[in-house]
Amino acid sequence: MKYDTIIIGGGLSGLMAGVKLARSGSKVAIISSGQSALHFHSGSFGLLGHADGKELLHPLEAIGTLPAGHPYSKIGAESIPALADDAKQIFADAGLTFIGDSSKNHFRLTPLGLCEPSWLTMDDYATCENPSETGWRKATIINFKGFLDFLPGFLADGLKKHNLPCDYAEITLPAIERLRRNSSEMRAAAIAKVLKGPVLEMLASEINRAAGNSDVVFMPAVVGIDSEQPVRELRSMVIPKLLCVPVLPMSVCGMRSQIRLRRYFEQLGGTYFLGDNVTRGYMEGPALKEIETANLSGMSLQADNFILATGSFFSQGLVAEPDRIYEPVLGADVEAPSDRSLWCGKSIFDNQPYMQFGVTTDRDFHVMFNGVPAGNVYAVGAILGGSNPIREGSGGGVAILSALQVARNIIAAGRADNSEAQA
Repeated sequence: MKYDTIIIGGGLSGLMAGVKLARSGSKVAIISSGQSALHFHSGSFGLLGHADGKELLHPLEAIGTLPAGHPYSKIGAESIPALADDAKQIFADAGLTFIGDSSKNHFRLTPLGLCEPSWLTMDDYATCENPSETGWRKATIINFKGFLDFLPGFLADGLKKHNLPCDYAEITLPAIERLRRNSSEMRAAAIAKVLKGPVLEMLASEINRAAGNSDVVFMPAVVGIDSEQPVRELRSMVIPKLLCVPVLPMSVCGMRSQIRLRRYFEQLGGTYFLGDNVTRGYMEGPALKEIETANLSGMSLQADNFILATGSFFSQGLVAEPDRIYEPVLGADVEAPSDRSLWCGKSIFDNQPYMQFGVTTDRDFHVMFNGVPAGNVYAVGAILGGSNPIREGSGGGVAILSALQVARNIIAAGRADNSEAQA
């Protein structure tokens, strides 16, 4: 089978690149081994939240000072705003509403009641422009009886440090009580599946009763597993402002993002191979010509371009052994020292060098093989080296913007080839 572009990896980066390419009319396939890191999504994407240990309010100013090997430097600081706007529009077209702007970070509320700088946050999640002036006067924290993946005590302690008095209420519903018969079913995804229709009306009534004179209610993010509609319905029936707070995985908002982006990609004509793995790639000179997968044994997949979006160690896009770190799918070059003692800091709170390891690419994100860039193989997202997503608060931004930049490069190259052919 022949495609214009094959994307290896079906998480956030793979889907964003796939959608961008499919919107241009390209024939695109995504090969995904299973569920992605989106299932651990907090509801927010960071562009650049910290630099030199300090919180950033205006990330674009700091992006211009990043080292040359950082993915943002390869994209170019001048291109970031347009890509960020493009990303927000793609999310909206897929049915995902985010608030935020690349020119200024806002602050998202974490499960511990902390306020962390963020670029984009889902509209139903708790955010503020200034942690010292949230605009909230009194809060009620709601939880479901028996739901252990949400920790209201920690949330309340954190909010009190922002001088926000909090009440706590535990509620239950018949539909939730049925889930409690099996402790393994009392999880966010299972709860989200029953919170719809008449159950939402009952939930709204219970929240209004418990809220008292509070002007804001915080509840665990367990509504709207495949659509924003249940969240909108619930918020329309609750009298105080209703805001969601992240819970332990699996993340309902992450599953919603995965479902909506995949559905949008397929509506655009893309092909999504779920539960498959690339087993071999065939190079011809400095270019990758075709790949084979586990499920399509005996049948090769060919493409003009390939995008590697398999993630970092967490997603097994990179693999660490006692004496080496390698990229297991295509055997690409990896930026990592051979001396294992240089991989980690001595303390867990030290800077961890392995967080910046990734495949080696040139400035256009072409992947290197034995020191030579492959002209039709690109890398995007967490598999890229040069950034520290935890310390920088840049993981979401790198994943999204590198994917869109590579997609733009492929589209532009295709147009140039067509112009030359017509000439």
